[in-house]
Amino acid sequence: MSPDHRAEMSPEIDDQQKSPRITVFGRDFAMPRSRAARVAIGVALILGGILGFLPILGFWMIPAGLLVLSYEFAFVRRWRRRVVVWWGHRRARGRSAR
Repeated sequence: MSPDHRAEMSPEIDDQQKSPRITVFGRDFAMPRSRAARVAIGVALILGGILGFLPILGFWMIPAGLLVLSYEFAFVRRWRRRVVVWWGHRRARGRSAR
């Protein structure tokens, strides 16, 4: 049997697709499979972060929301990559000065 034929025979292979994951500080967090749910979570985190002066909510929610949205939108992904590269250069400069 060819691998293509086996894939056609077992529909559970498609059901076993892994959900997208976000890695933050070495920890993996699973995101919902639904794109709409991921966008809703990202927007909710950003809106909650804007209200960061209130108890429980915090300004930490803004970058978390942007991180979630970066998996869906290219312009946010480019911003995130620029920040990661900037941070890497900054850390490298700090280590070379020691």
